[in-house]
Amino acid sequence: MSAEKIEKIKEYAKSLRLLYIYNNIDDELGKNNGLSAKNAEFLCELLRKETIQRSERSKAARIKNAGFPYKKHLDELNLDRLPEDGRNRLPELRTLDFITKGQNIIEYGNPGTGKTHIAIALGIEAASAGFSVKFYSVPTLINKLKELKAQKNLLSIQKHFETIDLMILDELGYISFDREGGELLFSHLSMRTERKSTMG
Repeated sequence: MSAEKIEKIKEYAKSLRLLYIYNNIDDELGKNNGLSAKNAEFLCELLRKETIQRSERSKAARIKNAGFPYKKHLDELNLDRLPEDGRNRLPELRTLDFITKGQNIIEYGNPGTGKTHIAIALGIEAASAGFSVKFYSVPTLINKLKELKAQKNLLSIQKHFETIDLMILDELGYISFDREGGELLFSHLSMRTERKSTMG
C-alpha cells in the first residue's frame, strides 16, 4: 500500500474519531503483509463515504436546530426587489466573513423587500459551512426570556447567547416591546458583542 493511501486512511479515521485505526494502522498493516492494494482501496473508499455521510448528517442537524420558519436560498432571491445597498453588500455577506469576525448585520428597508429571505438564506449557508445558527422572532424570544426570568432560570440561556455563531432576530425594529422585554433582550445581546454575530 502506498504511503499516500495510508495517510488518507489516517485522515479519514481522525475525522471520524476512529482512534484505534488512526493510531494503529501502521502496526496492523505490518501484521498483515498480504493486505492487497485493492483491499486498502476498499477500506479507504468506505471511510471516505462514511466521512461524507457524517458531514451531511451534521449539516442537516445544524439547519434543523437553527429553527428557521421555512427554507429560503440565495439563488431564489429576486435581486430587483432589494434596495441598492443590499444588492451591493450581498456578495460580501455570502463569504460569511462577518461571522468569523463576530460582526453584526443590521438589515433595513421596506416590508417585502427580502430582508427575512436574505437572513434565512445566509443562515442556511452558515449552518452548511459548519457554523452554529439560531433563528428567533423577536416577540417569541422576549417571551422566552421573560418566562425564564420568572422561573429564575436565565442562566440556562446565557451560554446559548454566548456560544451561537450567528443569531438571527426577525422583526427587530418592527415590533414594540415593554421596558422589561427590551432590557432582557439587549442585556443578553450584549454578551455577544465583538465575539459572535447577530443579524436583525
